Amino acid sequence: MDKKNFTLWNRIVALAVFLVAAVTYLLTIEPTASFWDCGEFIASSYKLEVGHPPGNPVFQLFARFATIFTGPEHAAMAVNAMNAILSALTIMLLYLTTVFLVKRLVKPGEDGNYSLAKAIAIFGSGAVGALVYTFSDTFWFSAVEGEVYAMSSLFTALVFWAMTKWYEQADEPYANRWLVLIALLMGLSIGIHLLNLLTIPALVFMFYYRKREDKEYTSKQLVGIFGVSVVILAFILYGIIPYLPKIAAAFDLFFVNTLGLPFNTGAAFFMLALLGLCFWGLFETAKRKNALWNTILLCFTMIVIGFSIFTIVIIRSSAKTPTNEYQPDNPYTLVRYLGREQYGSNPLIYGQAFDSPYTLEKVEYWAPMPGKNEFGEIKDKYIKANGPDDVKYYSEGKMLFPRMWSPSDGGYQSHVSFYKEYIDEPEYKTYRSEDGRVQHFLMPSFVDNLTYFFDYQMNWMYWRYFMWNFAGRQNDIHGQSPNQFAGNWESGIGFLDEPRLGDQSDAPGYLLDNKGKNHYYMLPLLLGLIGLFFQFARDKRGSWVTFLMFFMTGIAIVIYLNQPPYQARERDYAYAGSFYAFSIWVGMAVAALYTWISERCTSKCKQKSSEVVVASAITFVALLVPALMAAENWDDHDRSNRYTAVEMAKNYLNSVGENGILITHGDNDTFPLWYAQEVEGIRTDVRIANTSLLGTDWHIDQMKWAMNDSAPLDLKLGPKKYLYGTNEFIYIHGTSPRTISEVVNHINDDNNVLYYVRYSIPSLVYDEYETFEDACFVASRKNVSNIAPDMLKDEVYVATRKSDIEEMLGRELRPEDISVDSMEEMGAYVPTRKIILPVDKENVIKYGILDEKFSGRILDEVVLTMSKDKNYITKPELFMLDLLSNYKWDRPINMLSMGGDINIGQKSYLMYEGFSYKFVPVKSKMSSADISFADAEDLYDKMKNVYTWDALKRTDYFVDYHNYYTFCGVLSQRQLFVNVAKELIKAEEREKALEILNMCREYVPKENFPYDMVFYGFTNEAYVLEMIKLYYALSERDVAEEMLYELAESLRVSADFFKKHEYASEEYERVMDILSSIEEIYLDDVYELMVDEAKEQALANLDRAYSWVSIEELPTDACWFSFIMYYNYLDPSGDKAAKIARDYADALILELHSVVSTYDTVYSSYKSAYSRYQKTQKESDAQKVWEYKDMIQRLDDAIYDLQVFMEQLQSRAEDMGLTDVVDLLQEKLDLFNE
Repeated sequence: MDKKNFTLWNRIVALAVFLVAAVTYLLTIEPTASFWDCGEFIASSYKLEVGHPPGNPVFQLFARFATIFTGPEHAAMAVNAMNAILSALTIMLLYLTTVFLVKRLVKPGEDGNYSLAKAIAIFGSGAVGALVYTFSDTFWFSAVEGEVYAMSSLFTALVFWAMTKWYEQADEPYANRWLVLIALLMGLSIGIHLLNLLTIPALVFMFYYRKREDKEYTSKQLVGIFGVSVVILAFILYGIIPYLPKIAAAFDLFFVNTLGLPFNTGAAFFMLALLGLCFWGLFETAKRKNALWNTILLCFTMIVIGFSIFTIVIIRSSAKTPTNEYQPDNPYTLVRYLGREQYGSNPLIYGQAFDSPYTLEKVEYWAPMPGKNEFGEIKDKYIKANGPDDVKYYSEGKMLFPRMWSPSDGGYQSHVSFYKEYIDEPEYKTYRSEDGRVQHFLMPSFVDNLTYFFDYQMNWMYWRYFMWNFAGRQNDIHGQSPNQFAGNWESGIGFLDEPRLGDQSDAPGYLLDNKGKNHYYMLPLLLGLIGLFFQFARDKRGSWVTFLMFFMTGIAIVIYLNQPPYQARERDYAYAGSFYAFSIWVGMAVAALYTWISERCTSKCKQKSSEVVVASAITFVALLVPALMAAENWDDHDRSNRYTAVEMAKNYLNSVGENGILITHGDNDTFPLWYAQEVEGIRTDVRIANTSLLGTDWHIDQMKWAMNDSAPLDLKLGPKKYLYGTNEFIYIHGTSPRTISEVVNHINDDNNVLYYVRYSIPSLVYDEYETFEDACFVASRKNVSNIAPDMLKDEVYVATRKSDIEEMLGRELRPEDISVDSMEEMGAYVPTRKIILPVDKENVIKYGILDEKFSGRILDEVVLTMSKDKNYITKPELFMLDLLSNYKWDRPINMLSMGGDINIGQKSYLMYEGFSYKFVPVKSKMSSADISFADAEDLYDKMKNVYTWDALKRTDYFVDYHNYYTFCGVLSQRQLFVNVAKELIKAEEREKALEILNMCREYVPKENFPYDMVFYGFTNEAYVLEMIKLYYALSERDVAEEMLYELAESLRVSADFFKKHEYASEEYERVMDILSSIEEIYLDDVYELMVDEAKEQALANLDRAYSWVSIEELPTDACWFSFIMYYNYLDPSGDKAAKIARDYADALILELHSVVSTYDTVYSSYKSAYSRYQKTQKESDAQKVWEYKDMIQRLDDAIYDLQVFMEQLQSRAEDMGLTDVVDLLQEKLDLFNE
């Protein structure tokens, strides 16, 4: 095959691969916005708004172009389709790159042409590698939604492919144009995702290899080349990206504060000057014919031009778009925006561990704060503001290559239990704090640190994802931590899977039949290993380049991210570039097999026709691997009928009254709402305030703007009170009730400052040598120098109460007893725990906050009461107080999850609205489990005519983990229907209640959301039980029994499965708890049947209930008393009741022996630990003592419960004349008396 035909067929196959990928992705795209960031990305692209840091303006421009050709109702599909096409282009580039590398392994003939057989092997290699990646789990997932990762992958593939083109044309004139293109793509890629920069080391090696193609480099030279690549990467990542905006900001500071010009003037001047210098340098180097420096400067200029696209972010932010995250409308804020400042930082080479001690240092930053000049004109100006305190860790708590770390709050409580699993012998180290005190902290050893790194960060958070893509996947359940049942890799080869995961052939249906269970039988992995070894043996340079791509976009990211445990979602998308590189090796397996077979063939099989057959056969067989992957992955990657995220968003918005305010909390209850408003124009009168963002100044500032059809919020506090780093926490100090206006005015007054004072009482001495030292808060500077005893009174938040101090002194505390040692200004404070909010009753009715039928219950004032154990309010809570300070009851305020982290007493004044809770001037005791105030008639109307369920009730889409988590966990849809049905029953609307329950069965179908999903840990089963109870209460026994039987049978399967797995004890206990509840419900109905004299039916139901559990499984469950009593009544022989009584007695005694034995062991350990603590006085030993004491208390309670059960059973046996049971139990009960 000559070069022309080879090129033609190469392009044809590339196009075919592209079409396969494009058709696959277009058929399986989600037709609208999905959960997580997609709704935000689509919304911010549709109107060119500002998304979350560090921004993606290039993606937004492409996505905006895609939506130009469609209406708002199809905008999301257009963006998703754009990603599908971009992903297909990535596949085509992967094919071309693989062909380039394979051509280095399969050499042409002496005439420079490839034989047909070799051409087929080369094309087959490219096609197999590209199609394996096409149908891989991670890439397919990103290809069908509106995220940035599809475009990021395209740019990664594009720069690598462009480098292969330079490699092929390096000796030709103008070949360096490819390097310039790569530089431009690198600059643009910063506006998509930084992952693309990780290709630089591989590209640098390709450059140097091509410059000395026929001569080897020494080891020292190779290290030098790698060093050059690292320098280039660091220059872009830590030089250009952070420092160009910082220099622009410095210029802007001078232009604004000194020259009095508007914001961004100095930054614009700097950018123009920089580009002018670049172009001057280009002309000068061209004039002097200095090709090297001309190329370097041209590449730098292209990177700057590409990076300068972030000016769009500043321009659009300045336009005050509705979605305007971080509000980077000036260069100083842009610096923080690009630096992802709100997400914090993590240690990399040397730093802290999870419990390392730290101190806080004050930090200042430049904040834009327009103000009036001496002429009364509003002028732009930067001011110095206090940022959040910087965390500085003590050297004693630092280590090399820190992996076991947590965010700056120490993260001890959330992560310590997880980290302790990797610490063999906990060691507490000491350090001396600034005040001279010796403190203790838990420090992992370096070995513990590496164990965590290899087991969790590498194995669980990388190799597991790698195996998903090339071996197979267990299910799509989010695996937050290593376990046997959620999110593992699973090949489908029993002898490889069972030693790790155990036998799961009898798992409950939601695990066994999970559509995310995809078995590839390790075939892609096997092909990849063959290709890897083949390339390494035949082309070490090419293998090193491929390995660098694989390493830098995979393992290097693991090291860089340094992820702590309990990630909010699976992170496999971050490593897609690594899987891209491995797919190249997968494709090379075709060439490897062809080459090995050809080289070992006899002269007869080396005939051209035979070689063609061999190449064709190998290619065909290898193509069965991506075909297998496509068949396995299609059902769980097909999102073509999923509309649930947007439907949920619409229901959230429609739960709010006209011109209302909706308080949301996280990504999945906010981003879909932004999409619904900004793109589809749904309920644009509703103002969304997100508590996760209300901790920032910019989000609160935006609440003061009019947005779409939503009026601005009337806030009292000025912008300085909300500045980044200001009033992050405001302490509560005071008890006298205040009006809301008084409280907010008090906070707004800079003269009202709280002080943290350390004091001592010299006359009070501990242990004969240590003076009593403590701390308190003082609300007036004049009182700091002399703390009066009444400032330490019991109802005020202090470290040690006045009454306790007086008890130690043995007398009343006097002012002269107290000596002040130091003081620290803490800023503003809340002067009360009881805040009075006046109510405009007329507006409450007029603006539909409450129906007129509730007018008699409307209070004159709302008293927001904060609990005594609440020591401070957060910035979102400050915002809420500010909002209420000017609240005229003229627009409804609704909250998701009753306000979530906002807890200023509003939970006592909520009304249930289904998808949200409305703030109302009616006192209630609202909780998620008890709806104490609702309008049953209005709820019924909303469920029937306002809220929509069309997407939820469909059974033709894949319900993935995030949908389970949302609709069975965060916002349990069954709970919603149950709550409404209960309210209707309270209102004596039994028929409507039944209608709502039947709607639940239709709209939350068990085919999508099974009754039994115990492993997920949601509340789903609890509300299935509630539905069953309600059906019984509404005399719908047939439906109740149908649901109960199905749930019980499924739970029985779950119980048998989890019981045999030692790591599933918690799941097994949950199953048994639910089965116990089922027994209680069913036995109550048996009692009703007995009352109705339906003895035959009652006995049949009793037998069925008895078959679900055994006494050994629930030895301390009260249900056995009911079984004994009911069988004794229904079975005249009494044999069954007697048997249960005897079995129950044996089970209780066996359980008693087990508990007592455990008690003895624990008590012995407790005594040893206490003795050790008395000798060492170590905190670790003290902690062990408390752990054992807690265990002993729980065992004491268990023994007492067993005694009570045994006494009750003895009494029942005595009534039945079972003397053997009575005597057996008496023998054990006598031991209690002894």
